[in-house]
Amino acid sequence: MSDDPNFMRLALALGRRGLGTTWPNPSVGAVVVEPGTGRILGTGATAPGGRPHGEPLALAAAGEAARGATLYVTLEPCSHHGRTPPCTNAILAAGIARVVSALEDPDPRVAGRGYDLLRQGGVAVETGLLQDQAARDHIGHVTRVTRGRPAVHLKLARTRDGFCASAGPERLRITGPVADGAVHLWRAHADAILIGIGTARADDPSLTVRLPGLSGRSPLRIVLDTHLRLSPASVLARTARDTPTLVLTTRSAPAHARRALEALGVEVATVPVDAAGSIDLPAALAHLGERGLTRLCSEGGPRLAEALAQADLIDTCTLVTGPVELGSAGGLPALGPALMQALAGDRFREAERSQLGPDEAVTYERNRI
Repeated sequence: MSDDPNFMRLALALGRRGLGTTWPNPSVGAVVVEPGTGRILGTGATAPGGRPHGEPLALAAAGEAARGATLYVTLEPCSHHGRTPPCTNAILAAGIARVVSALEDPDPRVAGRGYDLLRQGGVAVETGLLQDQAARDHIGHVTRVTRGRPAVHLKLARTRDGFCASAGPERLRITGPVADGAVHLWRAHADAILIGIGTARADDPSLTVRLPGLSGRSPLRIVLDTHLRLSPASVLARTARDTPTLVLTTRSAPAHARRALEALGVEVATVPVDAAGSIDLPAALAHLGERGLTRLCSEGGPRLAEALAQADLIDTCTLVTGPVELGSAGGLPALGPALMQALAGDRFREAERSQLGPDEAVTYERNRI
């Protein structure tokens, strides 16, 4: 039992590999271990697309050796029938003697029922091991189930004196290659990348993953575009058949602009507007939750960041501070008042601080209720 944390860490690491590839299902890691010897009999993680789950894959790898063994799993095994039978059935059929789980599944179809069924079947069940890390890894699933929307990871880069852009038209280079690589890894672990039309028009980004061996992990690209101003000549539109692109707009958007984007393979969806006539952010994220998205990486500028903060839609915020200063020339502040107030208040806590080459990254996480 003293090795329980190590086996759970392995299960968590296996689950993290699949982040961004399994939605609408969570990426669950599982490890089957022979009691007494500590020999690993089988490992598994939720397959791309969400099926099969991690538990049956680990059990299949273990085979008959799973009988009497211990199963470590990062999320409560499912107990409901979907496209595949419940994982609890597979665990009981395999003859697992003990299950160690990190986190209870808040899905009302599970929510403790999986544990109950296992106990009724004679399996010893222990819960809560490395729960905080599991909650961090499964934040997308938990947020979609409890809040009806994907979890939002806001990423902002700023100069040492707090600006994200210079006052002039020239583009400001803030971060270095190490920090840029971290951003691409965040993208690879996201279901989708979210930006506003201002960033799309100003930067004409590709929003793809450009890390060796991970080019196939580029997530869905989403643009918030109230009046459908995304140019058909933009990189996002021209590459939509290679990397899926979704534009969220409103009923007031011109029909000809919609037809031009759709002809290039861009998906255009209509969402409600707020009192100001702009896209209603809570409604937009609820729409994305209904689509099955669980993890959004927001790479828009300070305007979108401030709007997300005002709507209380941020779950994780990473500020990457570069070594350059604009000084008296000034520029566009990276943080608006609502975001600054949120990060300084009791809604968030500092979770991690790291050095990325010459840049410093600080990650804040929403305090769990």
